[in-house]
Amino acid sequence: MEILKADNLVKAFILSEKQQKMLELPDRKKYAVNGISFTAKSGEVFGLLGPNGAGKTTTMRMLTTLIKPDSGDVFYNDVSAVKSPAEVRSNLAFLTTDLKLDMKSTANIMFDFFSELYHIPKDKTAARKAELFEEFGIGSFADTKIAKLSQGMRQKVSLVISVLHDPGFIIFDEPTNGLDILSARDVRNFILRMKSQGKCVIISTHLFDLVEKVCDRAAMIIDGKIVVNDTLPHLMNGKSLEDSFYDYYLQYSKEEK
Repeated sequence: MEILKADNLVKAFILSEKQQKMLELPDRKKYAVNGISFTAKSGEVFGLLGPNGAGKTTTMRMLTTLIKPDSGDVFYNDVSAVKSPAEVRSNLAFLTTDLKLDMKSTANIMFDFFSELYHIPKDKTAARKAELFEEFGIGSFADTKIAKLSQGMRQKVSLVISVLHDPGFIIFDEPTNGLDILSARDVRNFILRMKSQGKCVIISTHLFDLVEKVCDRAAMIIDGKIVVNDTLPHLMNGKSLEDSFYDYYLQYSKEEK
């Protein structure tokens, strides 16, 4: 079983004097993430839910080894992301709607290029390409320049390239931001498909309906801290997820005063 464990992650940034004054902080050190811990396992979707600026993206960047935590660690099947980032990346896909594609290239060329980066043998590359291109309906567009594809088709190409090495862990930051309703649906279906294949899927979002549709468990993040972490039925407690979030937010605000 694939298991991810985030252990007491902390990340702070030094602000400019102007930023300090704007935020009315006592000093220039601001904690983007302050002691976040959670676990996720294969065959489930775990959501990090919170408003903009809550610390979700910073958390995702630490999970994916893009930045190092000031303290704490992330373990993928007991492998430390801090000590062994290259080993972690080999079994990890980080998906974002901001993923940049080479507009002058094609899906075929990009798939082959990234397969070589992952040292995937050519016979396995061909089989994996055929499987994913058929699954996402890319085949008839495989030799069309990325620049000529629709936004939705570009998103599908991005998804396919991100998982071509068949990783056990899928991490998705704000997966439906800026997408139209059809492309957003494709992304939701992709997330559920990865879950059905036994992947460990982590998503961060500020969209309540996305969490309700795809997540098994979720943690609510406010001011860089997890205020609650539970299954969706327990989090919602007979209410909408949005109403439950505001209840937790009000409770957190009172405790912080």
